[in-house]
Amino acid sequence: MRKILLFTGDFAEDYETMVPFQMLQMLGFEVHAVCPDKKAGERVKTAIHDFEGDQTYSEKPGHYFTLTYDFDKVDPADYDGLVIAGGRAPEYIRLNPRILEITRHFFDTDKPVAAICHGPQVLNAAGVIKGRKLTAYPAVGPDLTAGGAQYVEIPVDQALADGNLVTAPAWPAHPEWIRKFVELLGVKIEI
Repeated sequence: MRKILLFTGDFAEDYETMVPFQMLQMLGFEVHAVCPDKKAGERVKTAIHDFEGDQTYSEKPGHYFTLTYDFDKVDPADYDGLVIAGGRAPEYIRLNPRILEITRHFFDTDKPVAAICHGPQVLNAAGVIKGRKLTAYPAVGPDLTAGGAQYVEIPVDQALADGNLVTAPAWPAHPEWIRKFVELLGVKIEI
């Protein structure tokens, strides 16, 4: 069975963790959801971010999400792709050197990577965005530009592909974001 690695953590965005996790399982992938310093069976708290007309998103308590694999056991060579959930988790998981090392592996080996919302903060910290075209939640845009990327502001329900990388501004883009990611993985969905 093909495997996908999913980075999440406490206060990751609820939909941006649970929806790709379930969608990829539905397509037959084994998804290892991990968080630094945690093991399979432990949980992270998620947050629900919504767009209600304020200057930024609102935040509400989400669900508990159960991790499916031990972070310390991750060997990036075992995975076909990487998903990085958004929300607040990327701002602190990017401080973990192993997260950055694993992220670099996916770019060094040209494996598919999908990052959404604040997830590109991990990519920037890993030093893999220079010269790339990507999107994110708009508040992350200046960080991506400072990291040498071409930040592209797109509608919240769209996604952007650049080589092995698919990015999106937020969870309303899930259908396009996941579709583009699984296409990079070689999966064709026909109705």
